[in-house]
Amino acid sequence: MEVADVMQGIAWLAPVGAVLGLIVAFALGAWVLRQDPGTEKMQDISKATQEGALAFLTREYRMLAVFVAVLFVVLGVSPMGWPTAVAFLTGAILSALAGFIGMHVATRANTRTAQAATHGVAQALTVAFRSGLTMGLTVASLGLIGIGTWVIFLILGSDDPQLGVEIVTGFALGASSIALFARVGGGIYTKAADVGADLVGKLEAGIPEDDPRNPAVIADNVGDNVGDVAGMGADLFESYVGSILAPIILAVSIWSLTGGTDSIDFIFGASIPLVLAGAGIIASIIGGFAVRAKEGTNLHSALNRGTYLAAFLEVCVMALVFWHWGNQGGVDALWYFGAVVAGLVAGIAIGKITEYYTSDHYKPVRQIAEASETGAATNIIAGLTTGMQSTVGPIVVICLAILASYYCGTQAAPEISVLSGIYGISLSAIGMLSITAITVGIDAYGPVADNAGGIAEMAGMGPQIRKITDSLDSVGNTTAAIAKGFAIGSAGLTALALFSAFRTQLVTQGVEMNLALNEPNVLVGLFIGGMLPFLFGALTMGAVGRAAFAMIGEVRRQFKEIPGIMEGETRPDYAACVDISTKGALREMVVPGVIAVLVPILVGLWDVDMLGGLLAGALVTGFLLAINMANAGGAWDNAKKYIEGGAYGGKGSDAHKAAVVGDTVGDPYKDTSGPSMNILIKLMTIVSLVFIPLFVSVPWA
Repeated sequence: MEVADVMQGIAWLAPVGAVLGLIVAFALGAWVLRQDPGTEKMQDISKATQEGALAFLTREYRMLAVFVAVLFVVLGVSPMGWPTAVAFLTGAILSALAGFIGMHVATRANTRTAQAATHGVAQALTVAFRSGLTMGLTVASLGLIGIGTWVIFLILGSDDPQLGVEIVTGFALGASSIALFARVGGGIYTKAADVGADLVGKLEAGIPEDDPRNPAVIADNVGDNVGDVAGMGADLFESYVGSILAPIILAVSIWSLTGGTDSIDFIFGASIPLVLAGAGIIASIIGGFAVRAKEGTNLHSALNRGTYLAAFLEVCVMALVFWHWGNQGGVDALWYFGAVVAGLVAGIAIGKITEYYTSDHYKPVRQIAEASETGAATNIIAGLTTGMQSTVGPIVVICLAILASYYCGTQAAPEISVLSGIYGISLSAIGMLSITAITVGIDAYGPVADNAGGIAEMAGMGPQIRKITDSLDSVGNTTAAIAKGFAIGSAGLTALALFSAFRTQLVTQGVEMNLALNEPNVLVGLFIGGMLPFLFGALTMGAVGRAAFAMIGEVRRQFKEIPGIMEGETRPDYAACVDISTKGALREMVVPGVIAVLVPILVGLWDVDMLGGLLAGALVTGFLLAINMANAGGAWDNAKKYIEGGAYGGKGSDAHKAAVVGDTVGDPYKDTSGPSMNILIKLMTIVSLVFIPLFVSVPWA
């Protein structure tokens, strides 16, 4: 069929667009590395961060290699088969590679950003953002090259796309597995260092943040990169892949089994997620080059300009693609365009809600700062209140997006309204994540700006430079919080779409999942699933606490036993603190990761209805916990910075000391436990999808 051939050819534009994204990422990274790295002292500090980050990633990847090898063999010898195992391996490798490339540039951009600040805030913003955009384009491009190639050959170009689905889900499992360990391990590392540096350095020793006399300061800088660059990149790599895969699986289940692989609706339905992702990379490139700031202008507005331009261009492409589908007959595809727009609008709305609760320009953060005047207890109460309240808006937005996208889907194909409505929901996740490249870029800019401030402090560059880096860091905190909200919202929609794909895949295997609430197995699954995010949060928070305890002991030991540190005459033993964070993170990340993979397999082998309940329960509580933790942590952080800006007595005041305690509680909330919830709810669903052949092969299934 001519249209089928044309669309299959157009699908190749996705990996071609991804290759273009890699080329631009390479060019941006090379440009960043050509910038002036500053004085020898600045370069020495940056080099220590680079070496610490590389040492951690090397040891983490060695551990992950063992996990990947074991699961590779398990998949190969099981009913899933060796092709699925190979797809799993490619997903894991590309996810790890994306994190490594992004962190390589970020750990070198920090000193270049600090040096650029000597020429003004505009130049510093350009260096930091282009470093972040390198990460964003790498994440999106490698993800699309991987998933796009597998889909084109095994689903779009195959006479048996159902078999292709079973294999391609292995790629998503590889991406999800690496994402969970990278996010948890990086989160434990960064917060152990941060908590140790703050509690001993700021509160006990009374020295400023990023002071070179603090033995944990280099570990803190390393943590910003392994947690908020490599970990965050792996997180959104996994979300991006999942959002592309879910509608493709549903298209196979809905149209290839009814209309055949040559049907218009199957070809368009399975190709469009790839086309939109490819267009999103190009739109992000254009939007990225629109991020410019002049001296004295609003930095946040400059970053928003790039995001809004990318979103506008992507919407235009979406409209054209769905209009073309509708003109070929079959479904009324312009309704699907409405579903995608619903997801995009929801993503922007969640970002704005997150900004309200986490920016010091608004009431919630200022109330936390005010509560700090009466001590740490009232600061923490105010922060917890803010986090809980902040769940309302995103939940309402997600519910409206689900209803709107489902309705649009039902109108597109009324004869299969339920299945078409579910397909509409899956497209709404594409709407949120289609411009992942620039979203990640704006998020990854934050750690670079934070590190630049640390280098400016440690190298003694003066208050004027520190003021510029602090302004970049302040915007970075808000953009990071917004990106976390965006990631959480997309995680909810993606997990829901993957859950629907899981259910439809069971049907293709002859198994009808019963989710009636009068079934005891379903209720048991709901309760177990609802509990798992709390258990996961407890394990990760406890891990940070234990690693931070060791860090605090080491920092105190050095202050006590190494003479001349406080006078600036003796260099602290930074390597000892880096080693403590590394060992603690790698040791503590194993149990949470294994639980996320093993529990859905064990429950699925027992009963798929119970597994369905488990996935539903985990989705609801995990989504709520993620919002609560991310926003409470972000609000605590910016309340501290608001006080440091001069409010309520400024640095060194009692209010500031209370705010530091609140920020210390919020650190593992927003950077360890909260973000890992996104991956948990998606990883368990991906595991369930991949292991369907095993579940249906057991005798009691």
